[in-house]
Amino acid sequence: MAALSAWFWNERFWLPHNVTWADLADPAPGVEYPKAGHLLSALPLALGIFAVRIVFERCIAGPCASLLQIQTELSRRAQPNAVLEKVFTSITKSPDSRHLEGLSKQLDWDVRKVQRWFRQRRNQDKPSTRTKFCESMWRFTFYLCIFMYGIRFLWQSPWMWDTRHCWYNYPYQVLTSGLYYYYITELAFYWSLMFSQFTDIKRKDFLIMFVHHLATISLISFSYVNNMLRVGSLVMCVHDTSDFLLEAAKLANYAKYQRLCDFLFVVFSMIFFGTRLIIFPFWILNTTLFESWEIIGPYPSWWLFNSLLLVLQVLHIIWSYLIARIASKAIMRGKVPSDAMLHFSKSDEETNSSRSLSGGFCF
Repeated sequence: MAALSAWFWNERFWLPHNVTWADLADPAPGVEYPKAGHLLSALPLALGIFAVRIVFERCIAGPCASLLQIQTELSRRAQPNAVLEKVFTSITKSPDSRHLEGLSKQLDWDVRKVQRWFRQRRNQDKPSTRTKFCESMWRFTFYLCIFMYGIRFLWQSPWMWDTRHCWYNYPYQVLTSGLYYYYITELAFYWSLMFSQFTDIKRKDFLIMFVHHLATISLISFSYVNNMLRVGSLVMCVHDTSDFLLEAAKLANYAKYQRLCDFLFVVFSMIFFGTRLIIFPFWILNTTLFESWEIIGPYPSWWLFNSLLLVLQVLHIIWSYLIARIASKAIMRGKVPSDAMLHFSKSDEETNSSRSLSGGFCF
C-alpha cells in the first residue's frame, strides 16, 4: 500500500518543478493550503444536502406542484407475469417481432396483448410529471443559489478580473474559507446526486448519469488536490450560469406555460452559447493554456488538466449543436418541443455525457 500511495502521489506528476509535498505541508501560522483530506468533509455534507432535498421536495416543491395543478398521472399497471417480467428486467424492455412472437406462443397470448404488457410495464418506470417538476424545482433552487454565491465570491476575487492571478505564486496560494465552501458544496452536491440515483426511479440514462457524476467528482477533486482552485472556481461559475435557466424552462414546461418555457429556453440557449463557445475558450482556456505556461510552465498534471478541459470544450460544441437544432425546430414548429428537448442540464446537459467532465466541471 505504501508503494501504491507513493506512486499515486508522485510529486513529479502533481506539482511544478522544484516543488514538493513537504513544501506545502507546513505553511505559516494562519495559512492553509488545500489537502486531500479536506475532500472527505463533502461526504457528510452530501448526506445533508440529500436530506434537505427530500424535505424540500415534499414540503415546498410538492405544494407548488399542487398549486399549479400538476398531479401524479395514474398509469395503468401491467398485470403480474413472471415470464414477461424476467424478459423485461434481464433481456429487453422493447422486444422485437421475433421475441414477441415467441412470447405470444409461450403464453398463448395475442401478440398485441404482449406488446401492450411491455408498454404498460415501461410506463410504470417512467417518473410522473409531478415527480419531474419537484426534482427540477430542487435543482433550480440549488443551481440558482450556488450561482449567486459563486458570483458574489468571485466578484471580490482578483482572479475574476485578471486571470493571471490564478497562477501568481502557484502552488503557494492560500485556501480562503469562501473558496473552500464553494468547492466543497459543489462537490457535495454531485455526491448527493450519486446517492439519489439509487433511490430515485431508475431511468434509462442511469449509467450515463452515473459516469457523468463520477467524472465531475473526479475533476473537482483533482483540481482541489492540485490547488487549481482559482481557475476551477471560474470554470464552475461559467457552467453554473445557464443551468438554473434550463431548470426554469423545464418547470414552465411541466406546468404547461408554453410561452414562458419558449422564452426561458431561448434565454438559456443564448447564455449557453455565450459561456460555452466564447467565454470558456477565450477566457478560461486562454489562461489555463497560455498564461499558466508563461507564469509557471507545464508539468504532467498540467497537461492532464488542460487535456480534460479541451475535451470538455469539444463536448460544449456538440451540446451547442444539439441545442441549436432544437431551437431551429422550435422556430419551425412555433414552440419548444416538450420534455425530450429540455434534457440537457447540470445533470442533464451535463445527460449527454451530458456539466461533466463538466462540472468539474459541470457539464
